[in-house]
This record gives sequence, structure tokens and C-alpha cells, in this order.
Amino acid sequence: MASTSSLESNLEGLAGVLEADLPNYKNKILRILCAVARLLPEKLTVYTTLVGLLNARNYNFGGEFVEAMIRQLKETLKNNLYDEAVYLVRFLSDLVNCHVIAAPSMVAMFENFVSVTQEEDVPQVRSDWFVYVVLSCLPWVGKELYEKKDVEVDRLLSQIEGYLKRRVKTHVPMLQVWTAEKPHPQEEYLDCLWAQVQKLKKDRWQERHILRPYIAFDSVLCEALQHNLPPFTPPGHMPDAQYPMPRVVFRMFDYTDAPEGPVMPGSHSVERFVIEENLHCIIKSHWKERKTCAAQLLSYPGKNKIPLNYHIVEVIFGELFQLPMPPHIDVMYTTLLIELCKLQPGSLPQVLAQATEMLYMRLDTMNTTCIDRLINWFSHHLSNFQFRWSWDDWADCLTLDAEKPKPKFVKEVLEKSMRLSYHQRIVDIVPPSFSALIPAEPIFYYKYTEENSASLPGYQVGITVGNAIKNRASNEEIMTILKDVPNPNQEDDDDEGESFNPLKIEVFLQTLLHLAAKSFSHSFSALAKFHEILKTLTDSDEGKLHILRVVYEVWRNHPQMIAVLVDKMIRTQIVDCAAVANWLFSQDMAHEFTRFYIWEILHSTIRKMNKHVQKIQKELEEAKEKLEKQQHKRRDSGDDEDMEKNSEDEEGQLEEQIERLQEKVESAQSEQKNLFLVIFQRFIMMLTEHLVRCETGSVDISTPWYKNCIERLQQIFLMHHVTIQQYMGTLENLLFTAELDHHILAVYQQFCALQL
Repeated sequence: MASTSSLESNLEGLAGVLEADLPNYKNKILRILCAVARLLPEKLTVYTTLVGLLNARNYNFGGEFVEAMIRQLKETLKNNLYDEAVYLVRFLSDLVNCHVIAAPSMVAMFENFVSVTQEEDVPQVRSDWFVYVVLSCLPWVGKELYEKKDVEVDRLLSQIEGYLKRRVKTHVPMLQVWTAEKPHPQEEYLDCLWAQVQKLKKDRWQERHILRPYIAFDSVLCEALQHNLPPFTPPGHMPDAQYPMPRVVFRMFDYTDAPEGPVMPGSHSVERFVIEENLHCIIKSHWKERKTCAAQLLSYPGKNKIPLNYHIVEVIFGELFQLPMPPHIDVMYTTLLIELCKLQPGSLPQVLAQATEMLYMRLDTMNTTCIDRLINWFSHHLSNFQFRWSWDDWADCLTLDAEKPKPKFVKEVLEKSMRLSYHQRIVDIVPPSFSALIPAEPIFYYKYTEENSASLPGYQVGITVGNAIKNRASNEEIMTILKDVPNPNQEDDDDEGESFNPLKIEVFLQTLLHLAAKSFSHSFSALAKFHEILKTLTDSDEGKLHILRVVYEVWRNHPQMIAVLVDKMIRTQIVDCAAVANWLFSQDMAHEFTRFYIWEILHSTIRKMNKHVQKIQKELEEAKEKLEKQQHKRRDSGDDEDMEKNSEDEEGQLEEQIERLQEKVESAQSEQKNLFLVIFQRFIMMLTEHLVRCETGSVDISTPWYKNCIERLQQIFLMHHVTIQQYMGTLENLLFTAELDHHILAVYQQFCALQL
């Protein structure tokens, strides 16, 4: 009890100090309180109480604060800051409890929000957001509003219910972490919140978790005069508005998982919503400082009434697995969990181990994108705890087909762990029975030093090139040596010269990478030094494909090396993005298609392409701005002829530069569009072949390969949705047409539904 009474005396003291400062610092105080309302939602009721106390002492200040909040709300909506807008409305609604705002005017504001659901031709995500705001305020203010305006609140709720019944939910499967509904259904966020509010209403709006410091000041606050909110019309829909995407509520635990101590609130109790909302807010406020963040989570108010560790772990995994993207960078969650384990060594590691065990058990129905994130998290986490894990508990995966999710998961975790340590270490930590899942030793395969290699075509030239590189020969000298390589694609009498010669690429690149195989940096400097030769050899598309084949051939047991070399070759333009996509989808790589590293390479390639386009677009924008400034300057300078002449010259140069950049942007965008077309076309071809094969052989289509492939297709849509949206028209006309098999088309339709 002590802590709440000290909170009350602190609030009273602070209200006194601020009241005295109002004459001199009023604007500053208004600014700080508005910022707190927007940025510290987890401390909401503390600050609403403070505003209530100030309003009771100074009515005009209360009115100015409400006006400032409304101005700020309009501003945040205009700037697409929808999360912050939720917190502002919630703050305003809690001011009803503090006798600052009159209940009828709050109900009127909510009615205006819900009226958005009647608008014609607006995206569903817009109406969703306004409904979510109203529902998410009710745990705080439902009781107060219902006591004063029950008829209006009932009408509001029935309008919301009508809206929820007619909502389209095509997007849900794409956002679910698990496809199975057991043990916990993965509900759409509005459906879940609606069920929680329904239960709250049934319990007569009694909510038992929110800290409400204003209750202690009831006698002071109930004397205060209240303000009416000015009529608030939601701003109309703008084409460039970016509404929050729909979500699915992540559920992993229930009361049976936390056997000792306080009981976990049920998934449809409003307390569960409030606790999770507050924990998400704490992470959002402190995610950049992992130590502060962990300490804040563990000192959550009311922690003795709930199994806090279970809530924290569930919320963190919920964010890590959130689709399309986690709210923060993935590695933040790893460091946060490590920090929490350090602060609570006696209890949190056990909950985390229990959670990991559950995630492993449910791998069969888990979304592939989420499995990727789980692999990254788990291997990174293990590397901080000497890779200690009870591997024998997972021996069940050894009897399964290697393509099934469990053995695949263990294999990928060990591969990632090897990147964070070294091969022998992994061999030592894992029981011998797991040997089939241990990654191969990452050694280089040089075909010209193996037994019987002397008879291989190109063997002699390979040795000569190797010596030339060691003796620091010039690029010309090396090209001269390579002239002697016979071209297997050419008849002897055909002397066309520089057509695509796969053997030439093999001899040179095998030898070069062999000499540089010691480390990443050796390999990088080798590529840099012989950049010119590599560019010449890969002049054609076949050349680009072949160079990637050679990289795979020599480093096939070292996925990380393949990934960084491909990355480097894209950056230095030895290969292009479309070549990488074609190579990954080619028959040569079919046996590796479901490996994690293949998709890391593909996503990294798409990201590079996107960054390249953004960079040129930015240069173009800057050049246009510069030209505009230049023209203003000339208009303002009046009659000075010399200046006029100079600025005309400068403008001419700028106009030329803009024209060049415009062309560059157009060609980069067409390259980007082409990359997505290549990727989606390859997906469609592979999936269609699989579906036809299964149909003709009357076999079940849902093999592990199929699940992986279709979910990788979803992953491309989700991870790059912002870019892909620009090319929807082309995709629809060329690839995702009505004739396409419905299994594949469904993925495209789910994607379209995300923004509708």
C-alpha cells in the first residue's frame, strides 16, 4: 500500500508546484503534458490524475490543455502517426474519469469515430482504426460512460457489432503465426478486442487491473468544473494515408501453463488486453535501451497479481513473430530476453525454456517466416549461454523425414550457431546421435587439386593462372593466358572470339577463390583486384548465371560465404539482381530450395534493388528542389544581367542533370519491376508443376516442400509489400490472372486484402 500513498502525495506535491509555475511557464507545461500523453501511454492514469488536479485548481488551464490535445490529435492524424493518436484519444477518455471532460462530449466524439464505418469507398483499414480506437478506450472509461449515457453507448456498440460482422477477413491466414487453432486460436485483433469488451460489459464494466490514482482524489475532483470537447470530425480519407495494418493476436500461454502463483487472465478478459497493451507500450518507449527496458518490464505495477514472466515472454515473442514485420529490429528482442534472464535468473530462464519447448512442439503448423525468426533468435540466444541446451529432449526429430519442420529447424539452428562460433564447437556440443543434422565442415572444393583432376579440361591453364596471380601478373597478362581455354560451347573452326565460355569462368574463378579461401576479407580483395576480368567474363546473362554456379560449387558447404560473396558481387555489379533470382530458382539449386540461406540471399538481393531505386529517386528529388530554388533566386534578383546569365547556365546544367536522373530512375524501376516479375513467375511455375503432378498422381498436395514454397511466396509479398504495391497492375495483368490455380491466387488475394 505504501507505494500508492507515496504516488498520491507526489502527485499532490507536483500539482502544487506546477500550479505556482503556471503564470510564467504555462506554454512549456502544456507542451510537456501533451508530449507525455503521446509518448508515455503506460503511465497514462498517473498523468490524467495530475491534469485533473490542475484543472480543479485552475479551470482555464484545463480548458487550454484539452484544446492543445485536440490540436495535437489532428496533427498526428494528418501525419499518419496512428499509434500516437490512439494514446491521445485514450488519454482524453481517461480525463472523463478525472472530471476534466464531460462524458456526453466524449460519447459524441466516439459516435463521430464510429460513423467512419458508414463512409463509401474507403479502405477497410481506415474504418478498422477508428473502431479500434473506440473499443480500446473502453477498459479505461466504459464504466463512467455507461453510467451516464447507457443508451448511447449501447447504440454505439451495436453499430460496431454490425460493422464487425460485415468486415472482410481474407487477410487473416497470411498474418497467423500458426495455422492450427489448437491449443490457442490466433484471432484477428478486432475480433479479439470485441470479445474482451463484450465480456467487460457482461461483468458490468468492472475492470481489476488498471492503476487508478484519481480514485484517491475523488472528493477534490468531483468538485471540479468539466469541459466539453469541441466537436471533432475525423479527417477525410486521403489517398496517401497509411493506416496501420491489421494484426493477429499472438497467443502462446494460458492459465494451465503457469501452474504456481497468480492465475493468468483468460484470453477474452479485458485485463489480458490491458496488461499486453501496457507491456507493448513499455517496449515501445524503451526499446533502444535494453537494460532500462528489461527493468521497466519487470517492475510493472500490479505484478504480484499476475504471472508477469509469462506475460512478458508472450508479448516479446508476439512482437518478434508479428507479420509482416516486427515493430523493432529482430536482434533487439534477443538482447532484451538475455537482459531479462540476467535480472531474474531464478525464474525467467525457466519460462523461456518452456516457451522454446512449446514453439518446437508446434513447428509443424508454424509460419515459415516466423520459423526463420525463431532460428535466428534461438541460435543467437544459445551463443550467449555457451550453447547449452537439452538436445536429447528433441531426439524425436531424428526419426523424421529431413524435410519435415522439426529436423529442418534443428539443422538450421546448428548452421546459424556455427556462424556464431566454429564447426568443431558445434560437433562437440551436440549429442553424437544428431550427427546427420550437424552442418558439413565449411571447406573449399577446388576441382583442379582433387585426385584425377589432371585430366580435366582447363587443368593446365588453371595452374598457369594460379601462378600468374601469385606472381602479381597484370589483368592483360591473365586475359592472355585465359585465351587458351577451349570453349565447350563452340565448334573448333568457329573463331567468333568472345562468346560465353563457361570453362573460362570456371578456371579463373575456381583458382582465384581457391587462393583467397582463407577468409572473407581475402575473398573480397580478390574480387576487387580482378573486378575488370570478372566483368568481362560475365558480360552476358549466361556468364552471370555461370559465375554464381561456380561460387556455389566451390563453397557449397559454407552458406555464409556464398551469401557474402553474392552480396559483394551485386554491389560491385559483377552480377545483377535478376541473375541472382534466376540462379536461386534454377534446376541446379532445386535441392537447396528450402534452405534458410537461399531466402536470406533472395531477400537481401531484393533489398539492394529497392535501396538502389530509392537512392536515385532521392537524388532526383534533390536536383528538382535545387532547380526550384535557383529559379526563385533568379526571379528575386531582378535586373542584374551577369547574374541572370550565370543562373541561366546553372539552370541549364541542372535541367540536363534532372533529365539524366529521370532516365536512371525509370531504368532502375523497370529493373526492379522485372526482378519481381522473375521471382513471381518462377514461383508460379514451380507451384503449378507441383500441383499438376499431385493431381495426375492423385497425391496429397500439402508436402513439406509445398508448405515451404507457398509460405515463401507469402513472405516475399509481406516483406516487400510497400514496393510490390506499386506494381500491382502489372502483376495482375501478367501473372496473377483469374486462370491461375486457386491455391496460388489465394496468396495474392490475401495480400491485396491487407490494405483494403
